[in-house]
Amino acid sequence: MTVDPLAEIVTLLQPSASFSKLVEYAGRWRIRRDVEGKPVYFAVLEGECRVLCPGHAPSIVRAGDFLLSPATNNQVIESIEAPPHGIDMRPVELDEGRFRVGRWDTPVNLRMQVGLCSFASPDAALLVSLLPSMVIARGEPRLATLMQLVGDETRNTRPGRELIVERLLEVLLIEALRCGTDNTSMPSVARGLSDDRLVAALRAIHAKPAQGWTVADLAAEAAMSRSAFFARFNRIVGMPPMEYLLTWRMALAKRLLRSRELAIEQVAARVGYGSASTFSTAFARHVGMPPARFARVAVTG
Repeated sequence: MTVDPLAEIVTLLQPSASFSKLVEYAGRWRIRRDVEGKPVYFAVLEGECRVLCPGHAPSIVRAGDFLLSPATNNQVIESIEAPPHGIDMRPVELDEGRFRVGRWDTPVNLRMQVGLCSFASPDAALLVSLLPSMVIARGEPRLATLMQLVGDETRNTRPGRELIVERLLEVLLIEALRCGTDNTSMPSVARGLSDDRLVAALRAIHAKPAQGWTVADLAAEAAMSRSAFFARFNRIVGMPPMEYLLTWRMALAKRLLRSRELAIEQVAARVGYGSASTFSTAFARHVGMPPARFARVAVTG
């Protein structure tokens, strides 16, 4: 069975759209994102600008580029000829869904479709940690098309809107993650899936999370020695293979416990534990409470 780890992670995140807007920029300007922790994405329709993000070298994005930040923290975007540091500006609303940044008496030099979404999953921080902190996709016009569809659905009140928006966002995020050109810069699952060796091990984990995987087993899936695989996985994905396996098992366990469709013994078996007691101990250590209590809290809110 072929399993797509990126699709599984994005689906578990439960994305929903907060807004989508067209923003025009004029002259010299700088915007500091004040949506800490929120996923932000934008498509550059005309012009170019500079993006500054902690942990990344400054990037220039141009017309036809798409940028995704699954968890925005201290992101700054500015004109190529930026104003002095310390000068930040805020968008001014022109009409519904349309904003402007910069001087009114200066020609527009950049237009972007900007979107903000949220992740409904209580485990969003854990899941986002498996993704790149920033992705830039260049020359992928279908991403702008998907953004437009998300915006259209967000602004209308047609039947089934929430479900359509969620599915469109899932497609948008997966598409951005799989075709981003900057996936090689920071450790993440996306970077691991681009690695010819590690992709087999990652897909094996997601296809059979209940299997009693060892580092040696996963190294065999990757056709590598145990030590070489361990070092490569840690460097490229950003955590040791057994920690990744545990993280994914716990994310799946939380989803199953919230549904309250299975007994704890069944949940334990689904995520690779031979007994409810062994699972309960591992779950409590990882989550901070026993699985039975977690299931009750999840239902009562």
